[in-house]
Amino acid sequence: METNTIFAWLLVIITTAITPAVNGKYNSGSHIINVPTTIKETHLHFFMHDTLSGDNPSTILVAKPSNTVVQAGNTLPFGAVYVFDDSLTEELEVTSKVIGNARGMYASVSRGMDVSLLFSGDLELTSGEFNGSSITVVCRDGPTVVKEMAVVGGRGKFRMAKGFTWINAVYVNATSGDAILEWNVTVFHQ
Repeated sequence: METNTIFAWLLVIITTAITPAVNGKYNSGSHIINVPTTIKETHLHFFMHDTLSGDNPSTILVAKPSNTVVQAGNTLPFGAVYVFDDSLTEELEVTSKVIGNARGMYASVSRGMDVSLLFSGDLELTSGEFNGSSITVVCRDGPTVVKEMAVVGGRGKFRMAKGFTWINAVYVNATSGDAILEWNVTVFHQ
């Protein structure tokens, strides 16, 4: 019995000696990074074409509520989820120069007759000075014609962006759901 005890203690000592130390702290250390001392402010202006109708819509319904009473006249019942892949253009006309795309989703988050959407989208620019860069917008989208939404991040030249955007619904077809939105964006970035 004594041999087994000695062997067990030797096994514990050897295992402890060859096992690497484990750092159990939540923060494993800090690093010094160079942070730019200036913040750039950029203003962007473009139009987003959100099309639900026709043979080739840019926005489609991917989930609809099953346990919600849909009130008459409410085209966006509580729980409806849409995904979009909309074009961004320089001018109001859909035929004007395409400068990027907006991809994301929105969901109806109001149980009442007031239309309230949760918008989450990545707006990528595909031409000009900011080609390959994008801004990320996540915010509640209310029923007003002109609305303010939050810029919460970005990629490329807009990495770590923050800011806001004023969105003006310049065209809305209540029957089809099609819309053209004018975006005036203020982005603060490195």
